[in-house]
Amino acid sequence: MSKYKLFLLRHGEGAWNKENRFCSWVDQKLSENGVKEAQDCGRLLKEQGYKFDIVFTSILSRSIQTAWLVIEAMGQEWVPVVKSWRLNERHYGSLIGLNRAEMAQQHGEEKVKLWRRSYDITPPPIDESHPYFHEIYNDRRYTTCDVSKEKLPRAESLKEVLDRLLPYWDSTVVPVIRKGKTALISAHGNSCRALLKHLEGISDEDIASVTLPTGIPVLLELDENLKPVKPRQLLGDQEKIQAAIKKVEDQGKAKTTT
Repeated sequence: MSKYKLFLLRHGEGAWNKENRFCSWVDQKLSENGVKEAQDCGRLLKEQGYKFDIVFTSILSRSIQTAWLVIEAMGQEWVPVVKSWRLNERHYGSLIGLNRAEMAQQHGEEKVKLWRRSYDITPPPIDESHPYFHEIYNDRRYTTCDVSKEKLPRAESLKEVLDRLLPYWDSTVVPVIRKGKTALISAHGNSCRALLKHLEGISDEDIASVTLPTGIPVLLELDENLKPVKPRQLLGDQEKIQAAIKKVEDQGKAKTTT
């Protein structure tokens, strides 16, 4: 029997999602379409009668902006929003800023899929010669973390995302859920996938085929041990959701030239 409800949300589309580039820890606002996705998500949740007690986000603007737009559309602007770097998107290292389709043409679709979707393969790390290194590591938000800037990741596998996310989940999110509060985690494709892997017990192999489109809320109904009592539900128009999933999966495919 379901005792708790938890909502996961991959932020609305950002400018680099639209351009099919690895955004990762580069800070981006939502695109015009991403704003609409977040507002539509909030309206859907309101229509279905859901209410949040707390919202958790990363410290990246697209995650925070999505949360604000969702709770505004729900008429729940007063709900507290708690931010942590531990919910940040996966750090894609030296791949940050690169176009996925162009990489697929250069390295092959399988290699790009491994970098994007595998559980324990870490891409090459970012270094000071990378065009976005200083933009990321000189950003003042990273002086607020619970680890020193020197200990922040330079690249991550999905496994490493889960490793840095779990302490926050256990210490901060779980106690809130156990009090019977309904939480929204407005985060990123890979931080949400890592959490799904943990909660649903998804295998290292099967997690590669789990796709979350932008702006689609995921409802998890959990028992007293925080284990799912039924399959996750992606809320909304199911035909549109399947089309959005296919769009995400196609991002790592080489462009066909005519």
